[in-house]
Amino acid sequence: PLASAGAPTFSPAVQPGAPVAPPAPPAGPTEAISEASARRAGPVRQFFLRHPNLVDALVVAWYLVPAVLTVALPAFVGGLAQPELSASEKAVTVAVVVLSATALVWRRRAPVTVLVVTTVLLAISLAVTANTSGCELSTVLALYAVAAYRPATTAWLALAGLNVVTVTASYLWLDPTAGGTGVTMTTGDSEQITGAITTLQLVLIVSITTLVLSVVAVGVGTAARGRRLHVEGLVERTHQLVLERDQREQIAVSAERARIAREMHDVVAHSLSVMITLADGASAALTRSPDQARAALDQLAETGRSALADTRRMVGVLREDHHGPAPAGPGDDTDPDGVPLAPQPDAHDVADLVQRFRATGLPVRLSESGPSLPSDAGLQLAVYRIVQECLTNVLRYARLSPRIDVAIERGARSVSVTVDNDSGSAGDALVGSGRGLIGIRERVAVYDGCVEAGPTASGWRVRAELNFEEGRR
Repeated sequence: PLASAGAPTFSPAVQPGAPVAPPAPPAGPTEAISEASARRAGPVRQFFLRHPNLVDALVVAWYLVPAVLTVALPAFVGGLAQPELSASEKAVTVAVVVLSATALVWRRRAPVTVLVVTTVLLAISLAVTANTSGCELSTVLALYAVAAYRPATTAWLALAGLNVVTVTASYLWLDPTAGGTGVTMTTGDSEQITGAITTLQLVLIVSITTLVLSVVAVGVGTAARGRRLHVEGLVERTHQLVLERDQREQIAVSAERARIAREMHDVVAHSLSVMITLADGASAALTRSPDQARAALDQLAETGRSALADTRRMVGVLREDHHGPAPAGPGDDTDPDGVPLAPQPDAHDVADLVQRFRATGLPVRLSESGPSLPSDAGLQLAVYRIVQECLTNVLRYARLSPRIDVAIERGARSVSVTVDNDSGSAGDALVGSGRGLIGIRERVAVYDGCVEAGPTASGWRVRAELNFEEGRR
């Protein structure tokens, strides 16, 4: 909206003095929210979201440290008496720990495969050493990855499979009928506390521990997956909304370019008609009145140069645009097919335009200064349309504004149009098409100008400056 407070300020469409170029289409889709911003992540979490490989390395380290401590625990606690592992059993234990840690590196890309590998390694450790070697932790981490990156059904089936394998392996390789394993702890005053843990108890401990940890892993992983999918849906929806907004803006730009091109076509057609008439008149007066013929030829050349400039501008408008029929703008004198029913207005018609808006109740004040504009019909039409767009948007968005000033300042090489209005009441805005500033930007860009639009202390101001060649009057 041109007259609503808080709208963004548009930078100049074309810098003064730059070569004439076709109006640029809207920029590519505006960057939408990222996953980190959608999650409202802090700086630390954003860092880890941007570096998933580092997270995987930390997970592997988090597994390796307790696993190594589990394997080396008897060596650090001198009073713990357990059956001594053979060299082959120690080698198997170390290999199982290293392979489990290596498998966890791929937990994001192939979580089911990693779970199968770690479960098999857990069974091997139980079969060879009668010890889990810390593999229950690797299976829990892999199960969490399955729940986080695969459907919930897959996660719960994986949980069931893991626990079946764990219970079966424990039952097969830890004999439940055995008498038990003696454990002796030495306290600080050399007293020994001896007890017996039966193998059946060990089976129950391993099975229950694995079950509890796996249920927690699946629950947490499923919740994490649901949140991730929700965030991804928000990000995707935001990207879609941004794309749709940019497409609507592109459609509006294309329609406005089509409208400008249609008007420029009428201007060029009028100039060509004048040129033909002047040429015929000069030919007829060549022998009877050479002075009149010379004046007609001078006027013919001037009209031709103006038509050529208008043609170049029209080609610039159409060069990078493919459009269909453009809808008629507000206040256009056109039939339902978009064919003009009246001559195109010019800068001299601005006073009549202002009077029509005054009739609607807008307190519009018009001030003009400087020399007259060149006879360039396209330039005069652009000035008229800019005033029309600004006042139309004031009528739409701030129709109760107590002050609306329109100032047209003409210079030797440029003309500026300024529309300044106070804000209306909070509830007087109507729904608009959002094409006001787009149309003004496109028209100003044709004449190598610039646009400034934004809120002021009391309302809203639009200032458009158009440049033209010096001496063309």
